[in-house]
Amino acid sequence: MNSVFKQGLFNGKTAIITGGGTGIGLRIAREMAYLGATVILASRKLANLEKGVALITGEGGKAYAVECNIRDEESVKNCIKKTLELTGKIDYLVNNGGGQFPSPVEMINRKGWNAVIDTNLTGTFFMSQEVFNKQFINTGGSIVNIIANVGRGFPMMAHTGAARAGVENMTKTMASEWGKYGVRVNCVAPGTINSSGLDSYAAPYKEFILEFAKNNQAYRLGTEAEISAPVIFLLSPAAAFISGITLIADAAESLFSPVMPPSDNNVNPPFEG
Repeated sequence: MNSVFKQGLFNGKTAIITGGGTGIGLRIAREMAYLGATVILASRKLANLEKGVALITGEGGKAYAVECNIRDEESVKNCIKKTLELTGKIDYLVNNGGGQFPSPVEMINRKGWNAVIDTNLTGTFFMSQEVFNKQFINTGGSIVNIIANVGRGFPMMAHTGAARAGVENMTKTMASEWGKYGVRVNCVAPGTINSSGLDSYAAPYKEFILEFAKNNQAYRLGTEAEISAPVIFLLSPAAAFISGITLIADAAESLFSPVMPPSDNNVNPPFEG
């Protein structure tokens, strides 16, 4: 584990990372712990959380696993309660937990639609609201919501595109309403990232996603470290004057144009931290 950020940046701080047991969430948690934070890994799958805690503690960090279904309001309340019992306070929240499945719009049924909306939009709302009411209203804090590149629609992912767009708008509202309490709320929108989350898709769709690497100016997939870094920045004091924005980390994928197609130039090597 390594970081470009100053050692001790988060000494004495506590952070909750939803979906923190695997993928981008775990990478963010590892880096925050490396920088001195006590991290709470929260998700439904306790086995993944325990593996993540073992990895972080093995690297010299401090971490706890708290089982939490962000779609369930009572589970969220219990998660925040447990976190405060373990650490005494909360300084940061990273809403990284989410889930979706590929499907054409016309084939998404109500159950599938509701499941994705409840996880990606409603779950983010419940977590943010509860952390605010139980901690940030009194002490301030910082929230980063992990969303997606939805500015040009999200083919084959209409449900998660709608949910993530909702989170982006909700982020702006929270930043406006909660700023007077010393709370900052921002988003990070990753491009196509080489993460363990890709393994959750069937092989044909995974290959389809991997082809996205040809649609950005780096001509490759992003790394988990390249998403962790902007999250760390937005949480840090360096971003004290930044709230309500979406930081897009996609090597200009969202600006793709056939007029200036990306090329296999190998001049933008991956950053692994």
